[in-house]
Formats: sequence, C-alpha cells, structure tokens
Amino acid sequence: MGTRLANRIAIVTGSGQGIGRAVACAFAREGATVVVATRTEAHGAETCRLIEAEGGKAMLHTVDLADHDAARAMVAHAAAACGGIDILVHNASTSFGRRPIEQVDFTMLDGLFNINVKALYTLTQAVLPHLRKRGGGRIIVTSSVTGPKVTMPGSGAYATAKAALTGFIHTAALELAAENITVNGVEPGYIDTPGLAAFKAKFGAERIAHFIPAKRLGRPEEIAGPMVFLASDDASYVTGETIVVDGGARLPESPTWAG
Repeated sequence: MGTRLANRIAIVTGSGQGIGRAVACAFAREGATVVVATRTEAHGAETCRLIEAEGGKAMLHTVDLADHDAARAMVAHAAAACGGIDILVHNASTSFGRRPIEQVDFTMLDGLFNINVKALYTLTQAVLPHLRKRGGGRIIVTSSVTGPKVTMPGSGAYATAKAALTGFIHTAALELAAENITVNGVEPGYIDTPGLAAFKAKFGAERIAHFIPAKRLGRPEEIAGPMVFLASDDASYVTGETIVVDGGARLPESPTWAG
C-alpha cells in the first residue's frame, strides 16, 4: 500500500470492470477511499471485494449515469458518507459498434453523448462544491485516441463523443485552475478489456497487436498508472492535458510499417 492518495476520497465511474476497476484498485492501493460507481451491482461488488482484500477502502454505489438526477444523487451520497470528495474520475463510457456516418441515428448519438459527455457535465457540476470545500481537487477523464488523435471508418459517432471531451478538458481546466482544481484526461489505445471483446472476436488479438509498435494490447493497469499520477500531488501543476497510452499505435505514418 502506498500513500500518494492518502486520505483522499475518489469517485470512479464505470469501475465495475476493465479500466475503471484497475483505476479504483490502484487508487485504493495508494490510500484513497474509493466510491465504486457502476451500473451493474455484481461487477461493482467484485471491485469492492478486490480492494478490501488488499486492505483498501471502498464503497459501492450502483448508478445509471444516463439518469442525471441519479448521478447527482450519487455524488451527494458519496460526499455525505465519506465526508467530502477530492477526486472525480469519469471513466464510464459506451459504444454502439462501428457504423458508417450515413447510418448513424440520433438515438445512437444521444446514447453516446449521454454517458460520455453529458454525464461528465452533470458529475462535474455536482462535485465542484465539494472540491472547493477541500481547497481543490482533481477531475480526470478517460477519453480515447479515437476522436482526439485518430479514427477509422465506422467510428464517427464514438470519435465525435470522445473528441468532445477534449474541449471540455481544456475549458474546465482554464476555468478552474485558479481554484487548485486540475482537469486532465488519459487517451487509451487498444486496451485488453471486456469492451474490446467484440473487436477482438472480429479481427483477432494477434492481428490487432501486429499494427501496434509494442506488439501487444495494453493492460488496464497501464491506464491506472497515469491516472494515479494525475490524481496525486506530483501532477499539481498539470492541467488541461491528456496522456496518450497506446503502445505507440498512432505513430506510424502508414500501416505498411508493420510489415
């Protein structure tokens, strides 16, 4: 157990599995009390079990972030139960698969923006009074390289939602910097999570890895490390930034580089 986040209260959304679970566990190992905010109770309970098995502190709150009243209530409950909030990690995300732009409908767009973008606004608005009471805090977003940095055919809706997060990060960082509240993001590439299962099934993990200079998929824990840094005092002068974690996948000028 470390101490980089000792005595901090952290809300991590989408922490029932994958990257969110890894972030929640990493925060707890560094001394934070973690509010595991997830839609599926069984997944969240397992995250809490893993944290507590290592001697960490966790509290489960099941919430559908598409319900913005429920999201606000979750923040209020977490602050009351834990005595405050220091860190918000908005990791929850959704995807509707690949679809050409001409086939994207507003139901699909609304679903993506409700979780990825609108929920971030709701959570930030709800958490700001609590961060201010603590004299500052951290807001960290799990974005993606898809949208802000690169894209592929069929990813227009998802890429648009993730690209919107960059605008939020920049603007919120500018507005909140003087209050000792930093706003940053992490942009993962191909990370081996349940969310990548369908993509892996279609193309195969080895084929995907072939086009990544590191020659493998990333691990959720490799996203959690930068998240811990951004949440810690080590990143007190870092705001409005995103960290790309993709094994070098966006660097080649052409796919032919991989041979």
